[in-house]
Amino acid sequence: MDNIYLLMIIALTVLAIADLVVGVSNDAVNFLNSAIGSKAISFKTIMIVASVGVAVGAIFSSGLMEVARKGIFTPEQFVFHEIMIIFMAVMITDILLLDFFNTLGMPTSTTVSIVFELLGAAVIMALIRISKEGDGYHTLLEYINTSQATTIILGIVLSVVVAFSIGAFVQWIARLLLSYNFNEKAHWVGALFGGIALTAITYFIFVKGIKGTSYANMVVDSDSSLTLKEFLEKFVLSIVVVSFVVWSIISFIVMSFLNTNIYKLIIVVGTFALALAFAGNDLVNFIGVPIAGWQAFEKFMESGPAAGDVVAAAKEFKMGFLGKTVETPTIFLVIAGLIMVITLWFSSKAKAVVKTSIDLSSQEQTKERFKPNFLSRGFVRIAIGISQGVSAITPTSWQAKMDKQFAVPALKTYKNKEDIPAFDMVRAAVNLMVASVLISIATSMKLPLSTTYVTFMVAMGTSLADRAWGAESAVYRVAGVLNVIGGWFFTAIVAFLAAGLIAFLLNLNLPIMLGALLALATFLLVRNYISHNKKAKEARVEDSLQKAESSSVQGVIHESADNIASVVKRGNRIYTSAINGLAKQDLNMLKKNRKNVTKLSSEIDELRDNIFYFIKNLDESSVGASNFYINILGYLQDIAQSLEYISKASLKHVNNNHKKLKFSQIKELKQVDEALEELFNTTKQAFDSRSFEEIGSVLANKEAVFQLVRQKIQTQVERTRTEESSPKNTTLYFSLLLETKDLLSATMNLLEEYYTAHDSSVKPATIKDKNAVEEEE
Repeated sequence: MDNIYLLMIIALTVLAIADLVVGVSNDAVNFLNSAIGSKAISFKTIMIVASVGVAVGAIFSSGLMEVARKGIFTPEQFVFHEIMIIFMAVMITDILLLDFFNTLGMPTSTTVSIVFELLGAAVIMALIRISKEGDGYHTLLEYINTSQATTIILGIVLSVVVAFSIGAFVQWIARLLLSYNFNEKAHWVGALFGGIALTAITYFIFVKGIKGTSYANMVVDSDSSLTLKEFLEKFVLSIVVVSFVVWSIISFIVMSFLNTNIYKLIIVVGTFALALAFAGNDLVNFIGVPIAGWQAFEKFMESGPAAGDVVAAAKEFKMGFLGKTVETPTIFLVIAGLIMVITLWFSSKAKAVVKTSIDLSSQEQTKERFKPNFLSRGFVRIAIGISQGVSAITPTSWQAKMDKQFAVPALKTYKNKEDIPAFDMVRAAVNLMVASVLISIATSMKLPLSTTYVTFMVAMGTSLADRAWGAESAVYRVAGVLNVIGGWFFTAIVAFLAAGLIAFLLNLNLPIMLGALLALATFLLVRNYISHNKKAKEARVEDSLQKAESSSVQGVIHESADNIASVVKRGNRIYTSAINGLAKQDLNMLKKNRKNVTKLSSEIDELRDNIFYFIKNLDESSVGASNFYINILGYLQDIAQSLEYISKASLKHVNNNHKKLKFSQIKELKQVDEALEELFNTTKQAFDSRSFEEIGSVLANKEAVFQLVRQKIQTQVERTRTEESSPKNTTLYFSLLLETKDLLSATMNLLEEYYTAHDSSVKPATIKDKNAVEEEE
């Protein structure tokens, strides 16, 4: 019991390490999405640059730790015992909340979570103290740093609007001046843009940003005792002008003599700068609370509490010293930076969070993750109305010139779809430049501005200005943005309530509740980790359907073979599960089966949505492949619809607690299932091994399977007239057999289409000779 606070410090240290891991997984999107989305440089180079930026930023973040100590609550109003409970509640809540969002692949704000966790835990502890001492609840304001907390919260909320607006405005100006053919502009134009972008990045990150660190008070002129901070403020204009000239000259040299794309240089410097700003601004969110707890523990132990009365002393020891500036040991910052860099390289969850941001800002059509809602439709209609109104009052000649600047050139051909950039380098450069400036301003003012909010909303603003949200995608993208923003508000509410609840529980019985909550947190983290890895492995081994990317008939035939083998395999499994679920009256099996068939239908729909791009990619000599591919997708969709109906009907029957099918009916369905399984297995083997001639033997035996189904239907007709007494059973049984016939028809039509196409592609000479003979006759 005497060592309870030492155990809490150890627990805070472990939680800090875990929080760094889950925090970086979440915030990697802040500085990686622009470089990854533009494909300007290799992924390895991006990671190296970002790692250096994170490491340097971590070392320069010492002066920002005050937010955790006094930014939200008034430390002199609390005693050591209460402060430790607040800090423990904050860390437990933070790590669970961030891990939850990372598992979903959704970016959330580490700043918002830490601010509202501190606020929630501090409010509860203050209310407990007020209740014990019998004070009025109006004294709650004495415990909370209302002015600073209000400033922080308003800054976070305003950052959403400011980042979106500035990002959209700067991108619109940049695109209007540079267009999409920015590489064809004169070198002086690129040099001018490079000078502006690089000056903004270097000044606000390396110069203005340093004012928020402990190095700001370093004396640079011993004669006048001029500090670094004062020097930067005094010569701000000179620094900006000189920086602009130097960077413009460097940009011109890089473009003219080194023949290097200046936008790549901007993206490299911007990625480094944004990673540095992220570490400098957000490190407080991960280790600020544990470091403040360690400093409080160190101060408490210096007071010399009695060996047998540590808890009593802790409940009397005031924490006023936390209100003063306390330097953070550099070794802690170095260790934290090292953990962040390692996480950056090895976190699979970070990639999922980055993908969400890139998909929402992509210039190309992507698989839309979010479904439209009434809000997104309303916003899009309003935006269309405003756009039409502006177009009506804009001179036609101006409108034509602007449309020309925003015209997207034809996309060059890529071997793999993954190689296609989500947006061009101009937008990536603007994203990095604007986000770096905004975050650095907040850092210099010691405001824990949400880097997630800023970088995400800047990316969304530039997407809007760049006309990436067109009629095909706007309603989905807006819905995605609203979902993410809604998740941010959800973060604030849950962080406040959860931290308050945990603080309340810890206060009831600290030793018991501390052990129970830490065990619960460990269990949840391990379970989420195992679940995430399991899903990742399933995604890799699952027979997911792939879009056809070949530009020839023969290529499409071989690419489609994998999809057909996958559909046949999964269809066989779905049909068997439906029959087994009916036989066992297993509701869980049927529900899972329904999810599997829904996923299959969704993948086939996605393939159909890609037809436009598939046809665009075909060679002139291979346009005939489009008819084959369209027909194949049609038959695959027919197969999926039949399986979906069978799965849905089976689930509905069992879910509604209708009478079980008779033993004879189940036996007959199993006979049909076995026949289908043999058919599907043979078909899958033919496509897996590319032995397409075996399809002929499958087609030759198709009548036997059809005859088996017809026989079962006739048997049920006779059974219904003589002995069947359940209308529901009769309806289900006929529905399953009739839909099985449709499933067989779709499968055989697909095989015939494939067999004919393959036969034609491998024997072109024979077909040509046959046509010549017919013409002669």
